[in-house]
Amino acid sequence: MAVAWGLANRNLDNITAIGIDEICWKKKGSKFLTLVYQIDNGCKRLLFVGKDRTKKTLLSFFEEFGPERSALLRFVCIDMWKPYLLVVAEKAGQALNILDRFHIMSHMNTAIDKVRTTEVKTLKAKGEKAVLTGSRWCLLKRPENCTESQATKLKELVALNLKTVRAYLLKEDFQRFWDYKSVWWATKFLDDWCKRTMRSRIEPMKKIARMLRSHRSLILNYFRAKEQIALGAVEGLNNKAKVTTKKAYGFKSFEVIKLALYQTLGDLHEPVVTHRFCG
Repeated sequence: MAVAWGLANRNLDNITAIGIDEICWKKKGSKFLTLVYQIDNGCKRLLFVGKDRTKKTLLSFFEEFGPERSALLRFVCIDMWKPYLLVVAEKAGQALNILDRFHIMSHMNTAIDKVRTTEVKTLKAKGEKAVLTGSRWCLLKRPENCTESQATKLKELVALNLKTVRAYLLKEDFQRFWDYKSVWWATKFLDDWCKRTMRSRIEPMKKIARMLRSHRSLILNYFRAKEQIALGAVEGLNNKAKVTTKKAYGFKSFEVIKLALYQTLGDLHEPVVTHRFCG
């Protein structure tokens, strides 16, 4: 089989940057897959597919990868899933551990949606106008990505003094964090933002501030790794992985989905086959 040959003959030397993430591939049972990507500037590919998202799953990658290669890693891009953090600290402690930007903003969107759903119920209980109806996507999208109707709805909401709007404005203000070049200025912004958010009296957003404070040093590693590796590559590769799982309307076998992902994202070489046609 071409995939098996490609995996057996791939070159895993000189890998200095990896990204670790998970995707959901089915609704029940072991529904998560742990994916490890190479994200060096010159090469972006899938290195490992593991069943579930446990500490044991990621340990199996490092066992396959080997201690010598693991010792050469300089960057590891990861989310805040504790089992992953523990394994990376144990197996690649010398690498700069960078928390993934996409996951941080995803946590913020989850918090905003929680504030919105709570406030919708509060307004309904008070018999007030349902101003938040149909507002979900205009609050979760970036302003530049909103449709014309969503942009109009957003403009109407921003004029109101709602908790949901204040949470949204905190999220949009935080987007400036990623534009800093200096670690010192980024640190100052992060600390100031967390202070303001803790005074906001919006509990889901305060939870985000506490989370950012507890992972402060790892978050700031984003600026130490900026322009050295492709920090957005993990999310891009993950999106391609999700498309692969949907193409067959869901795979029931782990071995089949693993082959499909390696075929699509593994950048595997194919064996040279000489065909002989007889007349």
